[in-house]
Amino acid sequence: MTLAAIELAFRAASVALLLVLAASLLADFRSVTAARLGAAFALGSAAHAASYSVDVTSRIPLLHAPLVALSTGTIVVFWLFTRSLFDDEFRLRWWHGWVWGLVTAFSFAGCVWIAPSGHVRFSVTAVNLIVLGFIALAVGQMIASWPTDLVERRRRVRVFIVCATALYGGLSAMLQITAAGNHVGEVVETINAAALACTVAAIVYAMMRVDGADLFQVAAEPVPAIAQGQPAVEDAADQKLVDALMRLMADERIYRQENITIGVLAGRLKIPEYRLRRLINQRLGYRNFNVFLNNHRIEEAKAALADPAQAEVPVITIAMDAGFQSLGPFNRAFKAVTGVTPSEYRRLKVTTA
Repeated sequence: MTLAAIELAFRAASVALLLVLAASLLADFRSVTAARLGAAFALGSAAHAASYSVDVTSRIPLLHAPLVALSTGTIVVFWLFTRSLFDDEFRLRWWHGWVWGLVTAFSFAGCVWIAPSGHVRFSVTAVNLIVLGFIALAVGQMIASWPTDLVERRRRVRVFIVCATALYGGLSAMLQITAAGNHVGEVVETINAAALACTVAAIVYAMMRVDGADLFQVAAEPVPAIAQGQPAVEDAADQKLVDALMRLMADERIYRQENITIGVLAGRLKIPEYRLRRLINQRLGYRNFNVFLNNHRIEEAKAALADPAQAEVPVITIAMDAGFQSLGPFNRAFKAVTGVTPSEYRRLKVTTA
C-alpha cells in the first residue's frame, strides 16, 4: 500500500468518526449549547481532516478554498466549545458569529488572493498565528474554570479533550509555519494524518466512557439528601461535614472572602479537596463551585435589597458586601436566579411591603 493510500485511509477514518460524533451529539443533546458547539466543532474538524496539508507551496484550487477556510474558522468554534464546556452559564452572543466570520473570511482570502499573489509565507504564518491565539484562549479558559467543576468524571474528560485538541492543533500550526513554501513530502503528510486520526479516536473514546448528562449541563433531577447505596456510617460522617460546611456559609459567611477557593474551604473543614467536591455535588446538588458560592451571596443580597433600612444603600455596595467583585457578574448571577435585576427586585419588594 502506498503512502498516499495510507494517508487517505487515515483522513477517511477521521472524517467518519467526526461525522458520527456530530450526529450523536445532535441526536442526544441538540438543545444544549455545549453539545451543539461540539457538533459544529466536529464538523469543522472533518473539513480540516479532508483539506489540511502541511505542504503549502502553491495556489490552492478554488473549490478547495472553502474547506480550508471552514477548517480555519473551526478554531473559533473550538474556543467557544471550550468556554461552554467549562462554564454552564455560557451563552452565545452575536459577536461570536462575527469573530468566526472574520477568521474564516481571512483564511479564504489567503487561499484565493494573498498566497497566490506571492505571499505564501505571510498568509500561512498569519492564519496559523490566529489559530495559536485561539488555542491559547481555550487553554486559558480551561485552566481558569477547571478547579470550580464539581463533577469529577467530566473534569478529567473535559481536560483531556481540550489538551489533546490543543496539542495537535498547536503542533500542526507550528509545523505549517515552519514548512510554509517548502515541500515536506508524503511521509510528513501521512504522519500528520495518522496523528489526527489517533487524536480523534482518543477523544471519541474518552467521551464514550462518560455519561453525556455528566459531560453536558442538562436538566437534572433533584439530588437526594443521601446518596443511595452508601453505608450508614459514611452517610452520618458526610452529613456532619455538610452541616459544618453550611455553618461556615451561614455563620461565618465565608463566601464573602475574596478569591475563596474549594481548596481553602476544604482546608477549613480539614478534609481532602476531592471529598468536598463530592459532598457539594452529590449531597447539595451543585455542579459548579462558583454557582454554590454565588447562590449564598445572592441570598444575602436578596435580604439586603428587601430590607427597608437599606433602601438607600447602593446596589454595588450590597453586591460587594456579599462577596462579588464587580457589578456586572452580580447582575448576571442575580437575574439568572431570580429572573429580575437587583434594582427591579428591590422595587418589587418595596411595592409589596
